[in-house]
Amino acid sequence: MREPTRSAAPPIRSRSSEWALAVLAIGFAVMALVAYWSLTELRSSPLAIVVPGSLPAGRAVPTSDKRTLVRVDFAALAGWEADRLEEALAPFVATCDGARGSSDLGRRLAAAGRDLAPLCAAARALPGRDPAAVRAFFEREFAVYSVRNGVRDEGLITGYYEPELAGDRKRRGPFVHPLYLHPGDMQVVDLGEFKRDLAGRKLTGMIRQGRFRPYWDRAEIEGGALAGRGLELLWVSDPVALFFLQIQGSGRIRLPDGALVRVGYAGQNGHDYTAIGKVLVERGEMTLEEVSLQSIRAWLRAHPREAKGVLDANRSFVFFHTLPGRGAVGAAGVELTAGRSLAVDDDLLPYGLPLFLSTTLPAAPEVGRVAETPFARLLVAQDTGGAIRGPVRGDLFLGAGAEAEAIAGRMKQRGRLWLLWPQRLGEPAP
Repeated sequence: MREPTRSAAPPIRSRSSEWALAVLAIGFAVMALVAYWSLTELRSSPLAIVVPGSLPAGRAVPTSDKRTLVRVDFAALAGWEADRLEEALAPFVATCDGARGSSDLGRRLAAAGRDLAPLCAAARALPGRDPAAVRAFFEREFAVYSVRNGVRDEGLITGYYEPELAGDRKRRGPFVHPLYLHPGDMQVVDLGEFKRDLAGRKLTGMIRQGRFRPYWDRAEIEGGALAGRGLELLWVSDPVALFFLQIQGSGRIRLPDGALVRVGYAGQNGHDYTAIGKVLVERGEMTLEEVSLQSIRAWLRAHPREAKGVLDANRSFVFFHTLPGRGAVGAAGVELTAGRSLAVDDDLLPYGLPLFLSTTLPAAPEVGRVAETPFARLLVAQDTGGAIRGPVRGDLFLGAGAEAEAIAGRMKQRGRLWLLWPQRLGEPAP
């Protein structure tokens, strides 16, 4: 399971003397935070590069919790030769021209737009049904780097999917739980504008009584903090399904006339994401090994009186908007491809580049998957999420339907990642 993608919110704008005082208050708050972080966080570069030949093969520079990239050959990718690489070509082409992100590598790609243009043009010109040509392209144009967290080359791989809920455009009958649009009074302060080493850190809140305060949390919103403001996008019948829709970040609402409305992430209230599975484990309701979407959902339905308190423990709340097209859209702005799109920590890895993933898919008895199965494929980084943190951390998009839900709901596997970096850009140094 995942906390969904992030998007930009409108900047703070001065509209009156109250706004001016509020912005001044924000400035003092930010300066205090900067001073605090400067004293408590001594952060070095998040990148450690191992240049070929600088260390014996298979060795990495120990860098604590920081990302490490180790140059390897394609031969090191178990499953590379068996993968149908042509299935990854279309997702790569869709994101190639927009390869970027908040990470140092993403900024490097954005700055190298002209240098990447011939690469993207060559990818578009490839005959997508010619496996040999596609394989030759990736092996010729890219160098492979093992992605590591310090010296560790394994991390957590989860899955997400596109759920479908029953709903209506109006509040009537059983449809009493709203999906909210992004509220206009929610503001975001980018701390990187005040201090460079805080780049990527943001404060989300609102102006209340002339002060910049945290935005409403889940319990306050569910209690009616946004009611009566015309922000209700759609109404659904199942509050538990709505909670999981927020975690997935996008989905489909089936209207009474059979029509489908696709909805996607439009923003988040700025409160930290709390996994309610962890909450249930801490309360002794289940063990860590038992935690899955399916077990959590079953517990919530079996304990309706306690369910609200557990859901409210996750103070994070997600806002939606309608989506065009036929599929879920990720943070990179393109439609996701089932089994070929990956959500990553965009503070460490860029959108738009291929990543080779080696992991397993969990058993899912209700759809006939009786055992874990190996999964080794070339994917494209096209999404992110609040719970996706760390260099060797991925969230695999599995599409829609019962099988996607059954697998994604149980997926908490160990896996390895390899980054394919464009050779024409040289080493991926800062």
